[in-house]
Amino acid sequence: MTHLKRKADIFLEKWKADPDRLPLIIKGARQVGKTESIREFAKKHYSSVIEINFALQRKYRDIFNDGFEVDNIIKNITLHDPSLNIISGETLIFFDEMQDCVSCATSLKSFNQDRRFDVICSGSLMGINYGEIESNSVGNKEDYEMYSMDFEEFLWAKGYSEEQIEGYYQHLLKTEPLSDTEYNVMLANFREYIVIGGMPAIVSRFIENNNYSGTLKMQRQILKDYEEDITKYAQGLDKGKILNIYRMIPVFLGRENKKFQISKVAKGARNRDYIGTVDWLNDAGIINICYCMELPELPLKGNYDPSHYKLYFRDTGLLVGSLEDEVQSDLRDNKNFNTYKGALYESIVADMLVKQGYQLYFYKNEKGTIEMDFFVRDSDSLIPVEVKANDSATASLNKLITDNKFSDIRYGIKLANRNIGFNGKFYTIPYFLAFMLKRFLSEKK
Repeated sequence: MTHLKRKADIFLEKWKADPDRLPLIIKGARQVGKTESIREFAKKHYSSVIEINFALQRKYRDIFNDGFEVDNIIKNITLHDPSLNIISGETLIFFDEMQDCVSCATSLKSFNQDRRFDVICSGSLMGINYGEIESNSVGNKEDYEMYSMDFEEFLWAKGYSEEQIEGYYQHLLKTEPLSDTEYNVMLANFREYIVIGGMPAIVSRFIENNNYSGTLKMQRQILKDYEEDITKYAQGLDKGKILNIYRMIPVFLGRENKKFQISKVAKGARNRDYIGTVDWLNDAGIINICYCMELPELPLKGNYDPSHYKLYFRDTGLLVGSLEDEVQSDLRDNKNFNTYKGALYESIVADMLVKQGYQLYFYKNEKGTIEMDFFVRDSDSLIPVEVKANDSATASLNKLITDNKFSDIRYGIKLANRNIGFNGKFYTIPYFLAFMLKRFLSEKK
């Protein structure tokens, strides 16, 4: 499989260029491309690479048995494989699947102090107890969380250059509409991305074949793999309850208000019996949680109801893979993207916001007269973000902007199948440019 350019690659280059670099932990959900990016980076920069996979090479789990001095660790590694060539200043030690040998986190302090070798650890969020790792390696590591491919990375995979993508951003920054060709071509790419999602192996299959052949099967296999991992790694929690929530996400997204309700997950289900289960799925990198704000005002953190939330898959391809066969054909054959009550658009925007570093919040007042899909912020104001499956009215957005009682809100954003514009109250932005939102909000005049 050809290596797909990732933003993690750019991060790794910056990490390598830092003379004071710390041992690195790259964490992320299963199959988002962690190992592939690390291997590609290692090939370019090191004459010697020691890769140890603690899940597949179980014999290496004992390399820390004699303590965490670097010389002892290196000695034990070479006892298992005398042919390894470990050269000071030229070797990367790559500990993969670290969730199966958490002791490797304790060794990072020794490697950091020793400084003869670069060290990168990687593991699935689902199996890693980060509380334990943090206590073992605080101050001696750097963390980087990797996600599935965002839309910009998908465009790179399709051959678009950074200059071409920057051209779209300049339109957004200057509030200049795109040409019909620019708009229609990018909308077609975005619709492919909605269906495919960002899992690298699936994107690679799609690019190579130039069609959807085999991609649904791959999506459904990842969903099954996640179920197996829940069963394997959900320690101290009721695995059946986590699976109940995981399997019900598409059901609630298919409803009009999309609110996730524990009481409807299973017969007799109660919130107190499910404490920690939703957080576990979020910590595992499988879902995004969007909390309901108590009031549409700053600050965002601390101003929400922890019992009122929506749940989205972190990759829309997995949401698509979870849908019924009839919805699949409607999407793939009929190109009907307004199906499923707008859940696809909400889910993909949620994912795009999270991949930019945003936490997710929405708002719905008690009377149901004001409802807003998401909120972000710039340096001094709260910004409502409305997602429209079609270009329908924006009553809630107008109300939030014009009503004086919402003093933190000065303008809004409407994401829709509509060209770039600004009407004095809110920016209209095509869905497919949502991945540029954070940069736009920091740089716009």
